[in-house]
Amino acid sequence: MSLPTLLAGLSLGIWIYLLVGRGRFWREPVSTFHPHAASWPSVVAVVPARDEAEVIGTAVFSLLRQNYRGDFRVVLVDDHSTDGTADTARRAAETAGAEDRLTVVTADPLPAGWTGKLWAMSEGLRHVEESGHEARLVLLTDADIEHDPRNLAELVARLDAEKLDMASLMVKLRCQSLAERAFIPAFVFFFQMLYPFAWVNDPEHAMAAAAGGCMLLRRSALARIGGIGCIRNALIDDCALGAQVKAGSKIWLGLSDHTRSLRPYPDWRDIWRMIARSAYTQLRYSPLLLAGTVAGMVLKYMVPPMLLFHGGTPSVLAALSWGVMAVIFVPTLRYYERSLVWAPLLPVIALFYLGATIDSARRHWLGKGGEWKGRVQMRGAQ
Repeated sequence: MSLPTLLAGLSLGIWIYLLVGRGRFWREPVSTFHPHAASWPSVVAVVPARDEAEVIGTAVFSLLRQNYRGDFRVVLVDDHSTDGTADTARRAAETAGAEDRLTVVTADPLPAGWTGKLWAMSEGLRHVEESGHEARLVLLTDADIEHDPRNLAELVARLDAEKLDMASLMVKLRCQSLAERAFIPAFVFFFQMLYPFAWVNDPEHAMAAAAGGCMLLRRSALARIGGIGCIRNALIDDCALGAQVKAGSKIWLGLSDHTRSLRPYPDWRDIWRMIARSAYTQLRYSPLLLAGTVAGMVLKYMVPPMLLFHGGTPSVLAALSWGVMAVIFVPTLRYYERSLVWAPLLPVIALFYLGATIDSARRHWLGKGGEWKGRVQMRGAQ
């Protein structure tokens, strides 16, 4: 067997496995759940925010206008913003006629060993504890999420019906600019490939993950794992939290079609930085895993177009591989209402992600790992 035939065959084998053997991740349906529950317990949302004035008003307004029958309050943690984030949130609460249900807390200075977001979340949870709030459930959500009015009720109902300790949603990411249309659908596609939702939701499977933009969990589950401090220096904090909670109970992760992210990525550089922020963390800061990832992505995504015109068996195998690749990308493109013309361009998109992953390692080696809003958040240090 020639080397081109071997490489094309391996690539096709990988895509056949992804098609039929990886939890059918590519066909993950959008979450639908009727909001019926035996009871509607008290819920408190904790929203960490650092310089989010552009989006926080919409996010807070959407939270305070939830169609939820139980008591629901919002704690905004202002993480030393300089752009009037807290005032914008207060104005949104006034517009919603719910000033009494919003509390703004100013985070203490960031201590060593914590990432900024997790410290802000911890400060919000500390306020909930010290205030004696009787909420049985906590909604951990980002400052750039616009929640559908039914979102909280559906999550609470799912938690109740399926006896879960945690339910999280992969919200619909913004997909308007050319850069977003080109690269954002693939972000969700790759996330699902890495963490097949069916495996995450199977209590018998070891796979655990969560989507940090929207996570509802029981306060008893937080207490069981020792609070948010158990993952205090995790850069990929949502998946770390999901793993901690699943270790002793059931969790659920799904796709949302209505709750959405407001975070704009107007330029390809913005998406590049978003990927580079945590890609090397995902590889556990291992040069060996980085090398394996580079080799694997080249084999999966680059070999098919490289060998398409080689001739003979390699060309046939390469064409089949590229075809399977495009086909399983289609459901994600449809979810984002994008043209199917993007499907065969997945190798080019993957090359972009591979470059950002290598850059993530470079940033880490230069002491700039995890940089976000003026903070460098490397392993175990700030």
